[in-house]
Amino acid sequence: MFTTHDVFEKDPKMMREVYCDTLIELALVNDDIIALDADLMSSSGMKPFFQRFPERAFNCGVAEANMIGISAGLSAMGKIPFAHSFGCFASRRVCDQVMISAAYAKQNVRIVGSDPGVTAAYNGGTHMPFEDMGVLRSIPEITLIEPADNVVLADVVRQLEKEYGVFYIRMARKNAVSIYQEGSNFHIGRGNTLLDGTDVTIFASGIMVHEALKAASILQVDGVSARIVDMFTWKPIDTELVENCARITGAFVTAENHNIVGGLGSAIAEVAAQTRPVPIEMVGVKDRFGQVGTEDFLRTEYELTAADIVAAAKRATQRKG
Repeated sequence: MFTTHDVFEKDPKMMREVYCDTLIELALVNDDIIALDADLMSSSGMKPFFQRFPERAFNCGVAEANMIGISAGLSAMGKIPFAHSFGCFASRRVCDQVMISAAYAKQNVRIVGSDPGVTAAYNGGTHMPFEDMGVLRSIPEITLIEPADNVVLADVVRQLEKEYGVFYIRMARKNAVSIYQEGSNFHIGRGNTLLDGTDVTIFASGIMVHEALKAASILQVDGVSARIVDMFTWKPIDTELVENCARITGAFVTAENHNIVGGLGSAIAEVAAQTRPVPIEMVGVKDRFGQVGTEDFLRTEYELTAADIVAAAKRATQRKG
């Protein structure tokens, strides 16, 4: 079990600040840490890193594919590159370079895609990645991570100093709801069980973790015991945990700020189908494009709220028979 805050509030520190501060912390003791950005240093909050380490920071311009090629080349020379762009450009636009230059070539590259899903808000449909994890999930040996809050983000970035391979971090830029206490530890590739339950398991990640916890409180009043799992690593998925949850609860809900086609729901369903099939209801974007709007409006529009999770959980438990 992981200790969560009793009262959920937004962290006063933006996720982009935590990303930059953690990279600075690592770069102070490791000369191989390199930061690359696609002309988005203000958006990513990386200006302090660029000012502190101008010889280890590269603005690649609006040329994300080239940025990944440069990252792969730096890796081949023994460096540890962290490359950032908006999630839509850090996935769709660079897919071939991630596949061939980074993954196929066995390089050591970290890619950070910001503003996932509805968190892109006023940037609209062209910049609203509902498909980034699905695009990259089919690439062999890549690791896909979506932190729920600053504590997970900082811990994962620190771990990636020592890990080897191609990693994609899907990160909201602004203030996340605090889920974990400082000092919590995380294991890449394993989900975190935040709440025990016996009737249904809700697998969530990113901004949907808080919605899942709110849903669990509502379900408890209605007599439904919900188990909540923060599946912050989408690939490799925690097969053992999924199978164990199927055995305990016999019904699943997946909650993602992403298209349900090729997303977290698909990943969980693949495991369940091969290990212990159970009824699964998917809360996520139903194969739609994005649009302009406030984040609150978009959460409602795309059915990404606690109420949607509650309804899905009730459907899943009813399907158990």
